[in-house]
Amino acid sequence: MKLAYTIVYVADVAASLEFFERAFGFERRFLHESGGYGELATGATTLSFAQHEVARGNLGHDYVAADRSAQPLGMELGLSCTDVPAAYQRALAAGAAGLAEPVSKPWGQVVAYVRCPDGTLVELCTPMG
Repeated sequence: MKLAYTIVYVADVAASLEFFERAFGFERRFLHESGGYGELATGATTLSFAQHEVARGNLGHDYVAADRSAQPLGMELGLSCTDVPAAYQRALAAGAAGLAEPVSKPWGQVVAYVRCPDGTLVELCTPMG
């Protein structure tokens, strides 16, 4: 088994792609002409976005939309970088809400948390080891 991709369900795929490009420096790999699905070039594992209508159609059930919840959902996207304070400030400047400013953890990592306009919780962290 191998983790192939993560799909975040959002109201506006293009807006989420644009935010992740501005806030985190990712490049867009693909946006379907319908606007219902898109991907970012993130390395070996693909980060994708799908419109709520597409997601509900595929799943066949409803779910809690991240942007409709007052609290972040109980999952995060972890993004590794060498300069967490700079990444945190860039994300805030792009429109993210700061949830936890950068701190050094006892195991040596620097970690911060932001919430994206689409409701996604993102951890910004230095690499482990």
